[in-house]
Amino acid sequence: MKILSVFLLAVVAVEGHYTFPRLVVNGKTVEDRDWLFTRQTKNAQSKSGIENPTSGDIRCYSSTTAPQIATVPAGASVNYISTQQINHPGPTQYYLARVPAGSSAKTWDGSGSVWWKFASTMPYYDANKQLVWPAQNTYATHPAAIPANTPSGEYLLRVEQIALHMASQANKAQFYISCSQINITNGGNGTPGPTVSLPGAYRSNDPGIQVNIYNLQPDAYRAPGPAPWQG
Repeated sequence: MKILSVFLLAVVAVEGHYTFPRLVVNGKTVEDRDWLFTRQTKNAQSKSGIENPTSGDIRCYSSTTAPQIATVPAGASVNYISTQQINHPGPTQYYLARVPAGSSAKTWDGSGSVWWKFASTMPYYDANKQLVWPAQNTYATHPAAIPANTPSGEYLLRVEQIALHMASQANKAQFYISCSQINITNGGNGTPGPTVSLPGAYRSNDPGIQVNIYNLQPDAYRAPGPAPWQG
């Protein structure tokens, strides 16, 4: 009986993990197979999240680059298909990093203070007075619009969903991450910022990373990283 209980707990743990292998643009899945525009992550098989926010894996968690670059118009809505239900509570955040001149989104590693956030979700109470996040318990991340004033060019698009169900303990928040290679078209002349480095932007004890969500008012949550740029 004890062995069976351990096995069932292991199954539940695996089923509670996920990856984001397919990009969605304006409500349409643009990848007809996994990891076409999105860089395959190290957890493609295990589905486990990152627990150390200062690790180099916090940038893209990628094991390989993707073979192609997706065309995404400025102002478009983006989100990701999940391999499993996103049942862990926590925010979804989106970042962009512009590829330097002379480099390609197919090969650039995203190093340096180049990442800027453009969206972050906040929790709310459902009808049962339970704290939940947008798109929780669905099979896709919550969508966000790329600011219309984003300059045209090649970028790395990064999504993260931070699972906070065990986050009252140090290094127990779980980061589920993907990075896609995109080319933004029809952009504007904005100056996105502030920019941060990944790793570098997060610390293990940031209030949005080490937090007890079971004793939290919805408007009291403060997501880690810079404020979103709205263009």
